Amino acid sequence: MKIGITRFLRRIVPLRPVVSHSSLLRWSILTLIFILAFTLRLLPIRWGYYLNGFDPYFQYRQTRYIVENGLFGEKGWVSWHDYLSWYPWGNEIHLRAYPGLPAFAAALYMVLDMLNVPFTLGPTLDPLQSDPIYVFSVIFPVVMGSLTCIAMYFLGRELGGEAVGMLAALFLALDNSHISRTSLGFFDDESVGIPSILLFMIFFNRAIGEAGSTVKSLREAILSSRTAYAVAAGLILGYLTATWGASRYIITLTAVFVLVLLVIGRYSPRLLSSYAITFSIALSIASSIPRLGSRFPLDFLGTRFIFEYGVLPVYGVFFLLLFAEASRRADTKAKRLYYFTALGILLAIIFIVLWITGKITPLGAKFMSVLNPSIRFAYPLIESIAEHRPSNWRMLYYNFGIGVFFFPVGLYFAAMMATNLGILVVIYGLTSIFSASSMIRLTILMSPPISLFFALAIVRILRPFALSLKEPERPSRRREKMRRPFGKEASAAVLLLIFILLTLVYVIGTDFAAPSDQRMGPRFYVHAYSPTTISSGHLSVRPLGTVRDWLNALMWLRLNTPPSPSRPGEAGTIVASWWDYGYWITTIANRSTLVDNGTWNTTQIQLIGRMFMSTEEEAIKILRRFNVTHVLVFTTFDTQGRMAMVGGDHMKWMWMAKIPGLDPTSFGNLTVGGTLILGWDWIDWNRNGRPERGEIMPNLKGQNTTLYKLMTYGMEMTIQGFSRIELKYFEKAYFSQEERFPHPAPGTQYVALVCIYKINYPQESD
Repeated sequence: MKIGITRFLRRIVPLRPVVSHSSLLRWSILTLIFILAFTLRLLPIRWGYYLNGFDPYFQYRQTRYIVENGLFGEKGWVSWHDYLSWYPWGNEIHLRAYPGLPAFAAALYMVLDMLNVPFTLGPTLDPLQSDPIYVFSVIFPVVMGSLTCIAMYFLGRELGGEAVGMLAALFLALDNSHISRTSLGFFDDESVGIPSILLFMIFFNRAIGEAGSTVKSLREAILSSRTAYAVAAGLILGYLTATWGASRYIITLTAVFVLVLLVIGRYSPRLLSSYAITFSIALSIASSIPRLGSRFPLDFLGTRFIFEYGVLPVYGVFFLLLFAEASRRADTKAKRLYYFTALGILLAIIFIVLWITGKITPLGAKFMSVLNPSIRFAYPLIESIAEHRPSNWRMLYYNFGIGVFFFPVGLYFAAMMATNLGILVVIYGLTSIFSASSMIRLTILMSPPISLFFALAIVRILRPFALSLKEPERPSRRREKMRRPFGKEASAAVLLLIFILLTLVYVIGTDFAAPSDQRMGPRFYVHAYSPTTISSGHLSVRPLGTVRDWLNALMWLRLNTPPSPSRPGEAGTIVASWWDYGYWITTIANRSTLVDNGTWNTTQIQLIGRMFMSTEEEAIKILRRFNVTHVLVFTTFDTQGRMAMVGGDHMKWMWMAKIPGLDPTSFGNLTVGGTLILGWDWIDWNRNGRPERGEIMPNLKGQNTTLYKLMTYGMEMTIQGFSRIELKYFEKAYFSQEERFPHPAPGTQYVALVCIYKINYPQESD
């Protein structure tokens, strides 16, 4: 009996998984990189467990709605008309938002909920933090950002081997731009958009294979096992179109990449089949997304996105692929010319028909401003959005550090490889520079190629020096005669220099020479160790603790005002503020707003801007049109009572004037730190270019605006308990600071003040 059991156990032994030393080491390093990325992105929890920025609050609202009501049906997301935003018209959510992120997050949350995975923070009075969906949404980008580093490893390994993959994953984990968009609470499109881009490149590269494919026919290419990669690439690209407007960039990038392969003579039937399968799936998914112009699923001819200028190259390249396949089959030049002419005429006819019928549509102004940055000057609303402004060299270096110097080196090595993937990432890298320079928000598109080329450059530069230091076990006479490319001393010096450089950047910090009390450490750590927007009180400085002014003000609105109307015409609370705070008011305070961060109704934003820049008498007429009950403004000042340039509506008022077509300088021409000061003029009597005493005087038009009065009244009441400003139609409802006892943000001298005013409308006869 014992012998039988022994034999049985011995037969089981080979079933044990055999883990090699290299596999164990590889996955151990990847686990450490994942933990490092996760920890860095979790650092904002020092200031509290909150969503970051503004858009993530809207994404959270959508996710919660899908969990509670589903995606389809009479009450589903596709039928959601939200009257909390853009009152009184409301917002057709499915026409203004991408469903990709909230739908995926809702599905993942429901799966984890079925598995009894807890998402709770313990006892709390905060209505949001007591919501498990909110808790899930806050941690979601941290997990996805860390997983993106693993996807970066696989792309790097495909390009240059294990070492490149490991370093690329590490550099992406430490990348400032990627950290800022995947840190705690940044629940936005980029958290799933960037990993989708990396996975798409991996699968599409595997689908097309390398040059010299043995596949000789289109049928054989379609029936090959690589078709599965093309299907996966199509599904991922389709999901990207349903998630992020930047999918237009990846679609055009892929078309350009395939065009380059055609030009350099790398056509194969597999390239045609993979391209056709990938884009047929991706565009089929896109034709089902209402935001992209679809009226119903698979609405090819009715979907605006399908015939946008940015997508048209896809069809042009497809026709070139068809011509290449026809030419491959043709045995004479005459047939090739016939095929080319026939396809050209067919393409021209299709284009003309689409143009005449109005199917071809231009890109939106926001996307056109990326291609032509000067366009944004004609659209003050686009220019007013900070993340839509162009980048400069200082911003790029701040985000990517020394990676920008290794970028061209890695780009060169990738180009010299001349592989399909090498060509793809080179095109990606070059075009990402333009995108990142055109718009600050798109700097994250440059994070993967920067990390990839940085890693490739380091590996390729160090490899010959490392080989020079390596002694062969049994050197033969022939090897002894061979001269090393570099001496051992020189090789050791180069390796040591690179090691010191990376240590200074990623361990000690480049400010090591500064006094000890001014050292901040590595830049990626400084970038990661920052509070969320709302926990910092919306200040541009980093406080030492949570600033609760915005949190308290929004909670006051939620708990101390009547509910908002469920339909236009009903009584209820309606809040007017600048559009920056719209998502916070609808999500945290659960109250209706006139404008929000979606910025799709320019006319209504112009009205709000004009209201703030008008006198009380004119402002009250605009507010009455919308039955507004409360007005919210935000300002900052220092402990001496001076206006502070660290955030607030006094730094945004020039856009409130520009967007409705008013001249900002008519409300004040004094400039401090590049910002116009509302209500003050400067006349350079001495002509020395510096404001001096006696040259600064009040601008009565600016000081008579509703915005100036509301901000100044709140500041003066907070500092001294009385104000020289007399409000005619507004009265204090709630201030986030106590009168005479302002509390600056911890560790700073700046006070954040959120003022909520109740409106007292005059009688109609007045």
